[in-house]
Formats: sequence, C-alpha cells, structure tokens
Amino acid sequence: MNRKRALISDTFKAKKRRTGTQKFGAVSDGDGPTDIRSTLEYLMTLFPRKLFNDSLPQIVLKHQLYSVHDDKTMVDKELNKLREQGELLMFQLGFDADAFGLVFAADYKSKVLAGEDGRATHATVERFLKKLPSPCTELSFNKDQMLREFLFTDSEITQLVKSGVLTVRDAGSWWLSIPNSGKFTKYFIQGRKAVLGMVKKSKYNEVLKAELEERRTTSHVKFHMKYHIHDIVGAELVESIPTTSGTLLRFVDS
Repeated sequence: MNRKRALISDTFKAKKRRTGTQKFGAVSDGDGPTDIRSTLEYLMTLFPRKLFNDSLPQIVLKHQLYSVHDDKTMVDKELNKLREQGELLMFQLGFDADAFGLVFAADYKSKVLAGEDGRATHATVERFLKKLPSPCTELSFNKDQMLREFLFTDSEITQLVKSGVLTVRDAGSWWLSIPNSGKFTKYFIQGRKAVLGMVKKSKYNEVLKAELEERRTTSHVKFHMKYHIHDIVGAELVESIPTTSGTLLRFVDS
C-alpha cells in the first residue's frame, strides 16, 4: 500500500461506537420517519452548491444521518423507503467501501442533463436516464442488464462511462455514478483530514462542538464546518459527549 492510499485508508477507517455519546443536528426530539426526511433535507442545505458552480446535485453521506439518529437500522429502513418510492438515489462513492452518497433523484437527473447540454453523449445519457428504473434501488448494473434490459450497445456503454453516469466496478459491471464528482471527493477527503487535525491538536484531543463550528478554517476546508462535523461524528471518528458546557467532540484513537 503506497503512502497516499495509506493516508486515505487511515482517515476513513471506521471506529467502534462508544457508549454515552450524544447525537445532534436538525432534529431535537423524536426519531421517526418524518425526522429522517427532515434530517436529510437539513444536511443537504449544508452542501456547497456554489463551490461546484451548481453543477452537482446536493450530496449527503449516509453515515452523516447517524450523527443525528442513534438507531442505524431505523435510518437505513427509512432511507430504503425513500429509494423504493423513487425519490432518492444511493451511490457507492468509491473512496471507501462504506461511503454511500444520497441524492434526490430529480436533482440528479436535472444536473446530469444540464451538464450534457451540447455534448455528443447527450442523447445516449438522456435515454439512459429514461430507462433507469423508477424506483432505482440498485447501486450497479452488469453487462447483461445493460445489453438485454436497457438495450445499449457496447459503444453506447462506453459513452455512458465517458459521461460519468457509470464508472467501472469490475469486468462487465458498472457503478451508477455522479458525473464530475471527483472534485467533491477530493475536497471532502482533505476537509475531513483537516477538521480531524483540529480536534487532535486541541488540548486532550477534544474540543467543544460550538467552538469548532466557529473556528477559522484553512484553505483545505472548503465545505461548511457543520457538514464535516456530521461526517466525523457519524463515521465514529470522534466521540460526541454531552457536558454542562455543551457537546464535546473527542478524537477516537485507533
């Protein structure tokens, strides 16, 4: 494993959940289906559309919802309902096996088509979006599906990969993907590492959440600080501990 890959692997390593942690976010009480949707919509408001010239749909990582709701099973169940209703799409983001992106289906299709305007691949991509199952609960498609069900040729599949709506999973299968999301991944990784670094450099490797939210960020943190905090708490890279002074975030040493 080379140094760059090792750094990414260490940064994204899941941590075992500690007891006595506190959840925070848009939902102050209740933990039901309505709260899951409102939490999802709240997290999407933290996504920096302008940073990407409004070319990307609003992306939320599934584990960010775990920073608000303790019951992972309930979160997953309600997200699956939204997917089964055709409202939500889920993507394997590629930089970590447990990193799943959530995007509203209408937003995804709108941004993809806008990005294809004037390109040679536009007609093929538009046909792919129309043939995309609704609801679409799959993360990837194999060659048999693409050829027999969707009726695409090998050259058209190549066009879909070129446009970014598909990325290669392995020989003969492709992930459904978000075009031009490479910059998102880059900024997300460097932002996470920078915010974790702020926690680690604090006294006793801990900092009040309110204080961290107000920290002056470096050039490496391009997203809203709250977006990264929901990430590191949901991914269990820090503990979230209630105190009389407010929520304390403590770095979890692996």
